[in-house]
Amino acid sequence: MKRKLHHFILLVATVVLTVCLPSCRSSKKNKSEFYQSQIEQLGSRKHRSDKNDKHSKGISGTRKRIVEEAMTWKGTPYCYGRADKGKASDCSGMVMCVYEKVTGIKLPRNSAKQQEYCRNLKKKDVLIGDLCFFATGKDPDRTSHVGIMVDDRNFIHASSSKGVVVSDITQPYWIKTFKGYGRVFMNE
Repeated sequence: MKRKLHHFILLVATVVLTVCLPSCRSSKKNKSEFYQSQIEQLGSRKHRSDKNDKHSKGISGTRKRIVEEAMTWKGTPYCYGRADKGKASDCSGMVMCVYEKVTGIKLPRNSAKQQEYCRNLKKKDVLIGDLCFFATGKDPDRTSHVGIMVDDRNFIHASSSKGVVVSDITQPYWIKTFKGYGRVFMNE
């Protein structure tokens, strides 16, 4: 009887921890295949004549290069306060370095200041290369996490538990912590 009770308590604790602990969730797709298909789609979207396709409008070579550069950061371990591709980075450090390398624009160092720097966007106006912001810390009103949109549903970011990964913004954790989209002012 004690053994069954012990197993039951262990099972309940495991379920509670799995459900309650916030963590960055990455897409389950093979990332290199996913990335390659997205870049191919970007190239083909540029030549489409479908005026209703929001991604066919405004996709510049700069936006494509932002996504390509961000994807080279995949697998970089997480470390707060760092921004070294392949070695260690936090979310805002990665975003800052990607934008500086591709556009020459030096963004502020933390995610809250990066959001202030950007022009706010409605979901319907978001393009690849735009930023997405979240409140993942103790204060639900303070932006504390940032990522770069790689398509209309996925973003790349530095997860504190998994390092730099691609995640689905429609997952419950991201929906719950979402603070907004932003666009960096740049010449495209």
